[in-house]
Amino acid sequence: MQTVIQVSQPQLKKMASYYAKQLTSKLPNGAIFAAKTPRATITGYQSGKVMFQGAGFAQEAARWHTEEPQKESHAMVRQNTTPGISIPRDFADWSVLGSDEVGAGAYFGPLTTAAVYVSKDNLDWVRQLGIADSKTLTDQKMKQIAPEIIHHLPHHVVNIMPEKYNVLQTKNNVNQMKAISHNFALGKVLEKITPNVPDGILIDQFAQESTYYKYLRNAQQSHIVNQNVYFTTKGEQYHLSVAAASILARVVELDAIARLSEEAGMLLPIGAGHQVDIIAAKLMKKGLDLNHFAKLHFANTQKAKKLL
Repeated sequence: MQTVIQVSQPQLKKMASYYAKQLTSKLPNGAIFAAKTPRATITGYQSGKVMFQGAGFAQEAARWHTEEPQKESHAMVRQNTTPGISIPRDFADWSVLGSDEVGAGAYFGPLTTAAVYVSKDNLDWVRQLGIADSKTLTDQKMKQIAPEIIHHLPHHVVNIMPEKYNVLQTKNNVNQMKAISHNFALGKVLEKITPNVPDGILIDQFAQESTYYKYLRNAQQSHIVNQNVYFTTKGEQYHLSVAAASILARVVELDAIARLSEEAGMLLPIGAGHQVDIIAAKLMKKGLDLNHFAKLHFANTQKAKKLL
């Protein structure tokens, strides 16, 4: 349960000041503040994007969301967060391979990354699915759309379940795991569509371009996808391929969490709030191995142990 709003820099500073007494010590990459209130977790990023998560996310966001987000036409040049590189004016009409990931901020469940290729010929069909603003879709709606994406569009999903994630995390930080997953998924789709070549590749940005490729070099990846690659946050607003990838990744994540919940004998919540601590403590009390269900490096592990 979450939402994201875009605010001005003065508003961002005002929000940071407002939550000054509720700040948390751990900041995600690119964040200038992170706070936890009784009803929501709030994270403000340098870009002006503010994420609200938790049971009361909507009410907390409503406190600040006084203006409608500014909408831009696809004809405009949209600058991404990599200095000097911009998304071309007609990018929305290109044949594009897009990728996105989910689960990095959730204690339970996998880190899931998807890549989807949407050719020019398929753009109208994809638009008719109603996925242009994928971040506003309900989980149920995404579950209805995902099979259509799987059936009609070249795609690949990397789904790193907790046990594998915990092994990889000892040598790779989460952003390096994201980079490896994006690169692998993109490479697999490029193989599937050969000899066709996309006009461009769009990665929903989680790190600067130079850092992304540094992660891949450090991980000694045998093949690095680096031709006609663009990086931008909110990639789903720039091309439907990222919107489709976002939906596919989310549904695979939800399915994985549903399976884990069944194994646990209780519903595993998404996120990293206090409710997660309580459920993790219950799992340990039942004698179940958290390594199978959760990303152990999160602070929730220690908090759950204290609850016991």
